[in-house]
Amino acid sequence: MSDSLPLLGSGRTLDSPTTSNESKWKQYYYAIYEPTRLTLKSSIVNYLLIFVPLGIIAGQLGWSANARFWINFLAIIPLASILAYATEEISDFVGQTVGGLLNATFGNAVELIVSIIALKDNQVRIVQASMLGSILSNLLLVLGCCFIAGGITRVQQTFNQTVAQTMSSLMALATASLLLPAAFHASLPYPDKHTGFAPTPGSSDKLILSLSRGVSIILLVVYLFYLLFSLKTHKALFEETNSDVEDDEIRAAEENNLSPIRSPHISIKDNHIHESHLTITAAIVVLLFSTVFVSICADILVGSIDEIVEKTGLSHTFIGLIVIPIVGNAAEHVTAVIVAMKDKMDLAIGVAVGSSLQIAIFVTPFMVLIGWAFDVNMSLYFSTFETAVLFVSVFITNLVILDGESNWLEGTMLVSTYLIAALAFFFYPDNAY
Repeated sequence: MSDSLPLLGSGRTLDSPTTSNESKWKQYYYAIYEPTRLTLKSSIVNYLLIFVPLGIIAGQLGWSANARFWINFLAIIPLASILAYATEEISDFVGQTVGGLLNATFGNAVELIVSIIALKDNQVRIVQASMLGSILSNLLLVLGCCFIAGGITRVQQTFNQTVAQTMSSLMALATASLLLPAAFHASLPYPDKHTGFAPTPGSSDKLILSLSRGVSIILLVVYLFYLLFSLKTHKALFEETNSDVEDDEIRAAEENNLSPIRSPHISIKDNHIHESHLTITAAIVVLLFSTVFVSICADILVGSIDEIVEKTGLSHTFIGLIVIPIVGNAAEHVTAVIVAMKDKMDLAIGVAVGSSLQIAIFVTPFMVLIGWAFDVNMSLYFSTFETAVLFVSVFITNLVILDGESNWLEGTMLVSTYLIAALAFFFYPDNAY
């Protein structure tokens, strides 16, 4: 009798002549093919990956500004989805606290990368507009579409009112952090008409910049407290609805003899069979590769904006506030709407409002500090009109989620508010800032 052990599921022993070759092929399969297959299958938008090489070629060959912008626009959408997928896979291994930080950073990686590249090019208006646009699109467009998609076949949908109100209250704080610099600027004295209408250096610009940097540090500390609140001290409050969602998906999967979609690893626990996902090494490699390609495509996209503005007449504000946020939020839009249609409104609220919150109290103040490092005057001072739009958006969002219930009419109200804001910014000139 051979003392060698049989290979799992192979029917061969370790002393078989083909064992070595099979082992190499299995290593290749698990190291390259399987992670690639799982990554490509992670989202339906990954079919748009064909635009990634096209976008890079467009940049290298100097195609027209329209071609460079829109091809790379489409290329970043699947890359954003892959970034989110890899981040979630890593989070399964590193624990909730570190996972929360990773989700905050790489969950908004597209906005961060585009903004950093724009800051290096001194495109402060693009950065500010994309930050505000991401907040508005998540709060109004995504949340509104969730309410419509989930409520069109139902009378009412319910969600965790306490969690939603906590995030909304933090959004109100973020709104105040943008309103106060605008009010601060408006209250400062202007020079007389013979010296122009621009604020005098030292009495306005430098003061607002110093104020913005101080406020940004405070907001980042508040965000860390929010992570501590949601991931540690009040973890049960935030997890109880998510566990219900996972239990429902596990039961549905078992009824259809399928593996649960959200299960992270191979294991048998409580009679639940879990599906194999990426290893920690594979997830990090996927994360690094997707980040590099996002950076390349974002660089080409940002480089074409000035030419787009000249040829089309669109303002920097409209491109940054309406067009660019669609890129970074496309995967989140699809995810939120799908789970809302499945009546998983807590998850939909978490994606929509949670993403806005991350942009407001993490990404935006972080970009102010990045601008400080780059010696670029990125501040929290937005125009009076922009801060008014943000205030109205947060106000109406708070109203519709106050009762912990939603319907399709409330979703229509949110989407209509977004369309009104988009139309207003379409006519809003850059020189009005």
